[in-house]
Amino acid sequence: MPKRTRFTTWRPLATAATAALLATLLTPAAAEAAPRESQPVHSYENAIREAVWVDTGLDGDRDGRADRVAVDIVRPREPARLGRKVPVIMDASPYYSCCGRGNESQKKTYDANGDVTQMPLYYDNYFVPRGYAFVGVDLAGTNRSDGCVDVGGRSDIQSAKAVVDWLNGRAKAYTTRTGTTRAKVGWTNGRTGMIGKSWDGTIAGGVAATGVKGLKTIVPISAISSWYDYYFQQGAPLYDSGPEWLSDYVNSPDARAKCGAVQQKLVDGAPRTGDWTPLWTERDYVKAARKVRASVFLIHGMQDLNVRMKHVGQWWDALAKNGVERKIWLSQTGHVDPFDFRRAEWVETLHRWFDHELMGYDNGIDREPMADIEREPDQWTTSKVWPPNGTRAATLRPDSGDRAGVGTLGLHRGHGTETFTDDPNLSETDWATQIDKSTPEKAGFVTRPLSRDLRLSGSSEVTVTATPSTPTAHLSAVLVDVGPATIRDYADGGEGITTLTDRTCWGASSAGDSSCFKETQAKTADVDYTVVSRGWADLGNHASDLKGSTLTPGKRYTITLDLAATDHVVPQGHRLALIVAGTDKGLIDPPADRPQLTLDLSRTSARVPFVGGATAFARATTGAASALPDAGLLDGVREPRTTHRVPEGSQ
Repeated sequence: MPKRTRFTTWRPLATAATAALLATLLTPAAAEAAPRESQPVHSYENAIREAVWVDTGLDGDRDGRADRVAVDIVRPREPARLGRKVPVIMDASPYYSCCGRGNESQKKTYDANGDVTQMPLYYDNYFVPRGYAFVGVDLAGTNRSDGCVDVGGRSDIQSAKAVVDWLNGRAKAYTTRTGTTRAKVGWTNGRTGMIGKSWDGTIAGGVAATGVKGLKTIVPISAISSWYDYYFQQGAPLYDSGPEWLSDYVNSPDARAKCGAVQQKLVDGAPRTGDWTPLWTERDYVKAARKVRASVFLIHGMQDLNVRMKHVGQWWDALAKNGVERKIWLSQTGHVDPFDFRRAEWVETLHRWFDHELMGYDNGIDREPMADIEREPDQWTTSKVWPPNGTRAATLRPDSGDRAGVGTLGLHRGHGTETFTDDPNLSETDWATQIDKSTPEKAGFVTRPLSRDLRLSGSSEVTVTATPSTPTAHLSAVLVDVGPATIRDYADGGEGITTLTDRTCWGASSAGDSSCFKETQAKTADVDYTVVSRGWADLGNHASDLKGSTLTPGKRYTITLDLAATDHVVPQGHRLALIVAGTDKGLIDPPADRPQLTLDLSRTSARVPFVGGATAFARATTGAASALPDAGLLDGVREPRTTHRVPEGSQ
């Protein structure tokens, strides 16, 4: 996505199928050797470069003919000469001409015949010599495609799904944008993997949620799982604009001239009230996770304040519930590609992943840990499953306490009240800085210093009972690790990385497309606290995630806020804090009023997933095991997330 932050188990291939696939790619002698890794044996300089236009079956721009999307292809020439078919790696994007891809904002460039000479990023440079075709799809309404950008809706998804269908012989394509000569597709075996960051990765998830045949794996990086949650959280607006802004941002000049009706639908379907509408139902991929056939390798920054970690928690939970094979990397960065925060390991892992999922090689990646997690800058740990075995939700309760007016956080029911006044000029960092002081804009609750490390893993919830003084009120809930640490500086413009001048090369180059990219290194900051997880809500949505209502001043309301997924270790000697406040400056928009809110602490709590559950929390905070029962196990994800919203009639 454009930078919107306002913050300065597995499925081994069947033996017979594997053998058949290898037979099409290798000589009999090589097939017997059962290769474990594809090798760069094909010429990139002499690769076939061509363009086709795939019929989507839609007429989004209402010009009386079916929209065709442009598909630029780079594929190895040698297998084509021998009649051997190759798998496909595909990145469907709205950014190929307007904005560019990657850390260096590369765009597609073309020769005099209209064939691609530079394909952004390294995917074609690296994988085409190894026997893959790379396909770059211009979403409808962008670059050389017909149609209109509808921001995650039917047109966006169909733009890419139609290409998967064509690669598997189920759709039509043509050699020109308006011609009648059909484009042949006999060079591929149809096995397709989709990859991409941000909007591109979002499209990969949306296409997988259609259940399309032939899509074998997706690698979504920093991707949206439900577009409502990109713009709102439980009624609270996250940005001061809607999807029509994004559509206009990427639409081609032709689309801008033709797509006024689509733009108006985006405006009408996304009211600033934060109410759920049919527009959001169409753009909610979580509810369709049961249709996903592809494996999923998900990558996200735990401090991504553009596409926030809530997208990870609900998507991962849904995939787990439906038995989808999956793998995950979680970094300390913001909205950053793994090529820029863990380059060598990333390219090697992605290579092995595609070899396993698309080539059918038994390289062991399916037997390795499910999760890689960045614990400190450039320091990574693994988990066999994620969240780890033994993770349970513990219910933590705030109390008014007696520590200079600062509340406490523990396992026993609290009492009393806390009152704060919404100050839209302050943010979570301001609140955390003042955690050991009673301040008028927040209610803060802190554990005693931990006697041992305590690991949070998964999604949390905070239930708040609050009495507002005004007809409108927004709430923020934040979990904070209070203690010194060195972290990636996600609030910096690079969101945790610094781009250097030296270049390293990943794959082969041609005269028009270099495989060499600027190196990066971690951009770090020394801090006294770390925001671990956050969530927001409009208190007017207390009765429903789908629709808000006006509040009655002086009346008590209860609402449960979803907090973003995370994986964080609070070290021995640090404290864990819960902060409840109003507007989180830069991360949600303020309400119409400036309310005072009074919390009923006996009816306020946080359900937090700890490795070891309430027992681990008790031992870390008191030195003794808890007598309180733990909540249900969270191995691989389930609770404590609330059931994802399902509007009536959508199932």
